[in-house]
Amino acid sequence: MKRVTAMVIGLFVLSVAAVFGSGQQGTGGGGNQSSKVVFWTSHGPPDNGVLQKIVETYNATNPKVQVEFVQVPGSETDVTSLMTAVRGGTGPDVYMLDRFTVAQRASDGLLEDLTADLQRLDPNLAKKYLPFAWEEAQYRGKTYGLPFDTDTRGLFYNKQMLRDAGIDPAELDMKNGPITLDRLREIARAVDTKDDQGNYTKIGFIPQVEQGWHYTWGYLFGGSFADLAAGKVTPTHPGIVAGFQYLYDYNKEMGVQQVQSFISSYLPPNNPPQNHPFITGHLAMMITGDWHINTMRTYAADVDYDITYIPVAKAGDKPTTWAGGWSFVVPTGSKKKEAAVAFIHWATGAGGQRIYTKDSGHCPTLLAIANDESIYEPKQNYFRQALSFTKSRPPLPVGALYWDALSTAQDMVVQNVKTPQEALQQAEQQTQPQLNKFLPLK
Repeated sequence: MKRVTAMVIGLFVLSVAAVFGSGQQGTGGGGNQSSKVVFWTSHGPPDNGVLQKIVETYNATNPKVQVEFVQVPGSETDVTSLMTAVRGGTGPDVYMLDRFTVAQRASDGLLEDLTADLQRLDPNLAKKYLPFAWEEAQYRGKTYGLPFDTDTRGLFYNKQMLRDAGIDPAELDMKNGPITLDRLREIARAVDTKDDQGNYTKIGFIPQVEQGWHYTWGYLFGGSFADLAAGKVTPTHPGIVAGFQYLYDYNKEMGVQQVQSFISSYLPPNNPPQNHPFITGHLAMMITGDWHINTMRTYAADVDYDITYIPVAKAGDKPTTWAGGWSFVVPTGSKKKEAAVAFIHWATGAGGQRIYTKDSGHCPTLLAIANDESIYEPKQNYFRQALSFTKSRPPLPVGALYWDALSTAQDMVVQNVKTPQEALQQAEQQTQPQLNKFLPLK
């Protein structure tokens, strides 16, 4: 979802003059409604520029209802700005919401039910998107959003840094399949460099950096995060515990304080993209998502890097990854619901998704364009293939709460403050009582 990289660094507003006309793709609308639809997103650079392009394209061809693009503070699980605005009667007409949190925000009463509106536009919409992406936008059998992009995660590696450490980067080429975690650690050790004070100046790999989340490591070790039929979260599943144990042991070996000092120095909050240690030659490998292709293209076109499978626990294991992505929703109280639905239908359809896939590096959720090679660049090959073996987060009405609880547990584990079992039991204790309020789930 996006993710930590979707944090906002400022407030940007683009207003386009409002005039009247009709929509595309059978999504005219607006009728006698106001001529302006307000669209909020928490996405920052460089993806906000692509979203702006989508809005401009829509406005140029759909003059009846113009869309105003507004960047607001927020992240995957922080929708404080939206909640405050909706409850104050000043919410936007369209919001870009991390898809795995749709069920929770719908249960909170923040989202309009779009089922009937979308049925009128296209009765077959459910069959046109990746199944897991469509499912994430549902709550209790009703549709509260439309899937936009999707993303998987892979191992990015800086070829020059590996060469400098005596490692042939060809070893990591995806045609060779995934390396093991043991081999990853060997390669990383060859890169690890300290100064005279014992501080890391170069690190081969830090498992919790970028997309080294709980879902990454839990799924890698065969974990299951929820039993939907039983209505239970399962953070203490043996596979998840094993993934957290890997995080615990890796940081302990490297030195918890030394790793934290490196992160504080090279990955401080609001770090400019061009100063990322992967770009500046201080971090050789990282697990992150397809959106980082656009970051590299924008800020580091001269860096020699490539992308491959996330390493596997042992030789012979099948590769794994997980997919997230965002959705377009209509917040509760919008006075322009018809026009808002018309816009999100277009933006999450072929018109908007072609632009976003080509310019951002993300993958589409719309099946009709998934195999259109004209919208991909070569660096996206891994991510396209990864969709065939990807997993996704369980669609829960406490999805954001669960994410935050797992993140807290992960922080305690990487800092060696609690054992994996202790930290994950705490995550279960924080989440399960809240999930119980929504049982049965279906």
